[in-house]
Amino acid sequence: MSTDHSDFTQGSILKKLSLFMLPVLGALILQAAYGAVDLLVVGRFGSTAGLSAVSTGSQILNLVTFVVTQLAMGVTVLIARYLGEKRPEQIGAVLGGAAVVFTILSVGIFILLVGFARPISVLMQAPEEAVGLTASYVRICGGGIFFIVAYNLLSAIFRGLGDSRSPLLFVLVACVVNIVGDLILVAGFGMDAAGAAIATVLAQVVSVVFAVVLLVKKKLPFTITRKDFRLNPQCSLFLRIGLPLALQECLTQLSFLALCAFVNRLGLIASSGYGVACKIVNFAMLIPSALMQSMSSFVAQNVGAGKQTRAKQSMLTGIGIGLAFGCVVFVLVLFQGDLLAGIFSPDAEVVQKGFAYLKGFAPETIVTAILFSMMGYFNGNNQTLWVMVQSLIQTLLVRLPLAYFMSIQPNASLTKIGLAAPASTIVGIVLNIGFYLYWTRKQQNTLSATPTRSVSASFCAGRPFPKDRAAQDEQDTHQLHRRDDLPENDPRKDHGGDGFQVTADGHRVGRQGADGGEVEHRQEGEAQQGAQQDDLLAGQVDAAGGYAVGAE
Repeated sequence: MSTDHSDFTQGSILKKLSLFMLPVLGALILQAAYGAVDLLVVGRFGSTAGLSAVSTGSQILNLVTFVVTQLAMGVTVLIARYLGEKRPEQIGAVLGGAAVVFTILSVGIFILLVGFARPISVLMQAPEEAVGLTASYVRICGGGIFFIVAYNLLSAIFRGLGDSRSPLLFVLVACVVNIVGDLILVAGFGMDAAGAAIATVLAQVVSVVFAVVLLVKKKLPFTITRKDFRLNPQCSLFLRIGLPLALQECLTQLSFLALCAFVNRLGLIASSGYGVACKIVNFAMLIPSALMQSMSSFVAQNVGAGKQTRAKQSMLTGIGIGLAFGCVVFVLVLFQGDLLAGIFSPDAEVVQKGFAYLKGFAPETIVTAILFSMMGYFNGNNQTLWVMVQSLIQTLLVRLPLAYFMSIQPNASLTKIGLAAPASTIVGIVLNIGFYLYWTRKQQNTLSATPTRSVSASFCAGRPFPKDRAAQDEQDTHQLHRRDDLPENDPRKDHGGDGFQVTADGHRVGRQGADGGEVEHRQEGEAQQGAQQDDLLAGQVDAAGGYAVGAE
């Protein structure tokens, strides 16, 4: 890999991570913006029922979008890992297999949202006045789900390639189209929630076309052929990474839908206020989310290059960045939440309900910086199972029960319901710190137990490189010289009839060359090396592993 902006294995971590993160953050801001525009325009030019419909309908759409995003994270991490390992020839099969898998997924989502839009709206306990509008919003967005899925997959591919700027352009185009569409359809033609849904789909269509054109014209480090578009072995690799994330995200978003349903029970005003608050929450969570997405690619590339120490340092850097910005956002949300809510609705009651929720939610803007940075680190290491488990614990055992308990109290307060978010995040931090300490100790024990083990054996055992590659090479040379001093019958002195021995990085080294020196020879075939590394990517690295993502 060349030493350019897309190479995360060298140079300043803070600079490289920040430069990669900024376009990701920009894309998330614009994505949140065009989602918020729906609510803003409907709140100003539509009805209160339409506002509630967009609020509830967007929660349903978020479930689909975030699950797809997390599943696509497997594609992002796998591409980044192959680049770090300098095996770009594998990427074509990854893209082709992903196209087939996500097409099948889109068909299933299409049938669900279009065919069952009204039952889903009723299940969400949408206020009676807003059920019809909610169903229309869900049905229209479901009709355009192929483009919504395609957009998220294409963005994941570009980020895996180390390009975070192109997804920023995609969402910029989508944002502009959505704003224009909302103003024409909602403000101009009075189509209310349905107009907002149509504008959202049109924005995704234009963005996908733009992304495909850019991908075709981009100078890629790999080739993709027609035979790659099938259910190939690469599908199982990125699904092993992405499925735990998708399952975790699905259950997490279902819990948010349940929370929305809890709030809907409190009436139309509370439902609308909560919807307004959620849009502000989306903006408040942008920096932690950008850090998590960026770190997944950053860490994956360094792990692929054997630089675990650098990967750990990036997590600490991310936490520092997140905390610095989180404190600023905390002050804005806690003390200026009513002004922020007033942007989305002129109704004073709706604004106050939204502000009430934000007061309880505010500490989340600080603690989530720690949690999301740790999750991003595990995302790039193949510990997806753990990330899923901890997320489900904090969501299903803490946040959801606590929010439900607060919602059924006499004179239920949205502020107390909002407190469930930071409470569950603190639990998640404690769980992740505990796992990190356990995992680090396990790595150290593995290193001390097998200091001279070959890379082939390490791969087969599911263990990471114990040190960065440069340090490992130095260690290998030292070990080679020491082996010369061992007795001939010592099993550690491996020199067969061909006069070679195997070092810890998988090289076969000649004990004595023609010039009296040691001669290093790479004897690993491409097929064998590829199989070994595929085992690593498949999640068999119990000590180093994990890609995952969570979402607020």
